[in-house]
Amino acid sequence: MLCAGKKSYFAAAVCIITVTSMLAVSYLRLQRLSHQPKVIQEGRRCKGKIANSTITALKGNKTFIISPYFDDREGKVTRLIGIVHHEDVKQLYCWFCCQPNGKTYVSKAKIDVHSDRFGFPYGAADIVCLEPENCDPTHVSIHQSPHGNIDQLPRFEIKNRKAETFSVDFTVCISAMFGNYNNVLQFIQSMEMYKILGVQKVVIYKNNCSHLMEKVLKFYIEEGTVEIIPWPINSHLRVSSTWHFMQDGTHIGYYGQITALNDCIYRNMERSKFVILNDADEIILPLKHPNWKTMMNSLQEQNPGTSVFLFENHIFPETIYSRMFNISAWNTVPGVNILQHVYREPDRKDVINPRKMIVDPRKVIQTSVHSVLRAYGNSANVPMDVALIYHCRKALQRDLPRQSLIRDTTLWRYNSSLIMNVNKVLSQTMLQAQK
Repeated sequence: MLCAGKKSYFAAAVCIITVTSMLAVSYLRLQRLSHQPKVIQEGRRCKGKIANSTITALKGNKTFIISPYFDDREGKVTRLIGIVHHEDVKQLYCWFCCQPNGKTYVSKAKIDVHSDRFGFPYGAADIVCLEPENCDPTHVSIHQSPHGNIDQLPRFEIKNRKAETFSVDFTVCISAMFGNYNNVLQFIQSMEMYKILGVQKVVIYKNNCSHLMEKVLKFYIEEGTVEIIPWPINSHLRVSSTWHFMQDGTHIGYYGQITALNDCIYRNMERSKFVILNDADEIILPLKHPNWKTMMNSLQEQNPGTSVFLFENHIFPETIYSRMFNISAWNTVPGVNILQHVYREPDRKDVINPRKMIVDPRKVIQTSVHSVLRAYGNSANVPMDVALIYHCRKALQRDLPRQSLIRDTTLWRYNSSLIMNVNKVLSQTMLQAQK
C-alpha cells in the first residue's frame, strides 16, 4: 500500500492528500475523455433542417435552444445559450457534421444552469460541447442521446466563428419588451439619450408592443440603430412578469430576461467594444464626463484589469413633476416625459440600490441582471459622483413628501439636443402612425 509503514499523523495526512489528488486527477481526466467528440457516422452530407427561430424547443425533453456561439477562451468549444428545466434535463449531446469530409461527431455536453434562477423551475443555461479538433463545424444539432438520425434534428448555425473588428463602441441590450409596451415618449427619449451619449446599436428582445410602438421601432430599424430579436417565449413556457417565483405555476421569470441578456452579450461579443445592460426606462448618466466614451476611457484607466462596471440605480418617480419642459406637441404622445421628472428618491436605510452594467463582452462568461456571475477580470462599482442610473418609473417610496426628494437636474444638460432629436423622430413616426 502507498501508505504502509507511515505511523505519524503528518505522514498519514500527506498520504491521504496524495491519494485524493491522484483520484481527483484521474476523475477529471476520465470526465474530459467522456466529453471528447467521437465519430459515429462517415461519408454523408448534413441534411437536418436549419433552425430559424430565436427560441427552438427540443422534442420532449424540456430544453430550449436560443443560439450556439464559438468560444475559444478556454479551449475550442461550442457554447449554446438555452433554457432548461433545472432538475429534469440531465444529459444532452452535441452533434457536429463536418463538411466536406462527411464525418458526424458526437460530443457529450456540459449543462451549466445559471445560479440566478430565483426559484423558477426553468432557468438560463450554458450547454457547452468540445468541438472536433480537425474541423471547424459551422452548425450543431442537440439531442438527448448519442444515437439516432441527425437528419431528424434541427441544425443551428454556430455564431462568432470568425473574429471581427469592432463595428461599434457601445451596444445597449434591452430585454424583454412585453405587456403590449406603449411608453412611446419615454422610449424615444431614452433612445435619443443613448445616441447623444455614444450608442451606435440597441438590441431589443421583443415579445410584444403596441401598434404605435411598432411604428417607432420601424423608424429606428430603418435608421440602423435598432436590431429586433423576436422573443416569443410565452409560446413555449408559462412566463411570469415578476423576477421571483410565486408558487403560481409559472415556469420562468420576467419573460426569460436573464437568458436574453446572456444571448445579447454573446451576440455582440465580436462586434461591440462595450455592452450596456439596462432597461428602456433607464439611462446611465455621466456626471463628470460629456459622454460614455470619455467616461469609460477614464474608468478603465483608473481600474486596470476591470471588465465589469456597475452603476447605481436611482428612482425618479413619474408622479412628481417639474413645470419645466411641458412641451405641448408631446402631450398627445403616450408615455412619460422624462425632462419633467428631476426629483429622485433618497437612499433607503439598510437597502442597497441595485446596479446595472457596462461590460467588456469578451470577458463575460455568464451574467445576471444586476451583476455578472462569471467573468474574466474584476468588477468595479462606479461612484455616484461619476455616474448614476436615471430610472424614471413608479415610486418605490410612495409616502415620501416632495420636500424629501432630491432635486437632480443632470438630465437637463442635454435638453437642447434631446428636444430637437425627439421632435425629429415624432415628426416622422407620428405622421406615419396617422396614415
